[in-house]
Amino acid sequence: MNTVVANALARLALGPAQNHVNIAVFPLLGLDTGPAPYLTLSEAMAARCIIVTEVSKSGSVPELKVVSQSDRPILLVDGEELVGAKQNRVFNTTILLKEKAETIIPVSCVEQGRWSYASAEFASSNTIMSSSIRMLKLKSVSEALDAEGQFRADQGRVWDEVEWLQRRAGVASATGAMQDVFRALSDDLAACERAFIPVAGQTGIIVVIDGMVAGFDAVAHADAYAKLHPKLIRSYLVDALVERKPEQVDTAKAMAVAQAFLRDVVECQEKSFPSIGYGIDYRYRKPGVAGSALVHEERLVHMAFFRMPESESANNQMASFRRRRRFLE
Repeated sequence: MNTVVANALARLALGPAQNHVNIAVFPLLGLDTGPAPYLTLSEAMAARCIIVTEVSKSGSVPELKVVSQSDRPILLVDGEELVGAKQNRVFNTTILLKEKAETIIPVSCVEQGRWSYASAEFASSNTIMSSSIRMLKLKSVSEALDAEGQFRADQGRVWDEVEWLQRRAGVASATGAMQDVFRALSDDLAACERAFIPVAGQTGIIVVIDGMVAGFDAVAHADAYAKLHPKLIRSYLVDALVERKPEQVDTAKAMAVAQAFLRDVVECQEKSFPSIGYGIDYRYRKPGVAGSALVHEERLVHMAFFRMPESESANNQMASFRRRRRFLE
């Protein structure tokens, strides 16, 4: 494993558990390397120093054009959602955008039923897609990198999973928009969020749902993490809310499985690829685990690892009612 990522994993420490019903969240501590040298997407959008549009008037489902007018890099986190233009999209990988540059970025659609302009430019939805769909998208992007060197997701699979999320949540969406699930669950998400407040020096979270690790995210700067925390925590909470179980958290068991997962991550096989922006994109896999990390100038930017169900590790097909769709060019 790359020494930067390995060292970051070795420094991670679990803070005291924060519990709510069947969810345990452990703050990740020990990574803070001082003020972030970049802007987050939300900061850049608020400052109007980033413009995101379709690549052309006709658009292209798997790509968007990003123009940075910032004199600092801008961090785009894998799974962050943009809304507007011809259809809502999410980033296919974490990207550290170069300053004052135009970049074509790889994305996936999370609003299957619309292909018409709602606005000329995209806005941030302040949402990161559900952790279960992020895991599957990460897996398919890693496979595409292996096969063709492209940060391309299985778009049909993403649509199927968004539809499945809507069914589980009992949400009807006129355009099949993932955002409609988050809107429908907004009150419940807000109530859960109040149980999971960032602590001093926190740079990530590892989340245990129903006694099993869902995954973890970590960045190298506590100030950047604090801005990302609401998006990241909702990414995990939405999966817990759509399949609610009455069991209370067993904190000792949750701590044990979280620590075991961190040990598993260190044993992953690793491959590296040039990033879309700054740095090197590392991809990780082993039975039961899928992950990625962005490293720039020998410093960790962001890493995310997810528990992968045994059926996914074995490349089994999805449940029979979920249909496959041809990827749109």
